[in-house]
Amino acid sequence: MPDNPYKATVAYAGDDFFIATPPSGHAQVFDVKGDRHAATTPLEALLIAVAGCTAADVISIMLKKRQDVTDYRVEIEGTRADEHPRKFTRFDINHIVHGHNISEKALADAIELSETKYCSVAATVTPTATIESRYEIVEVPPTAV
Repeated sequence: MPDNPYKATVAYAGDDFFIATPPSGHAQVFDVKGDRHAATTPLEALLIAVAGCTAADVISIMLKKRQDVTDYRVEIEGTRADEHPRKFTRFDINHIVHGHNISEKALADAIELSETKYCSVAATVTPTATIESRYEIVEVPPTAV
């Protein structure tokens, strides 16, 4: 048995719906029925997990570096193999940071630390998929008081 188990359950709810309950207890519905798009698919969950994991790392590092971030978002695109099991082979991630006097070096370092040291989701997918990241810094003028 692993030293630190991470347990979840996925229960069939009928009509190609599943209810996933992760360790936090916050249930999520998955829809695996073709074009219905009534809920997130498991593959979509993986895509947003990669983005969410790196986003959490990057914003935390930027704030610790006292960067004046006023808005931050991550856009992600996944490329899948043509043959089954059609796994992700590449993730293209764009970090978009709005703020005052954001240091390009601080942002680049934060992204690199996330991808190579902190993001456990990235570490899980990178044995079979590459991650290519880029960033945009949008200077926002300070608001007048």
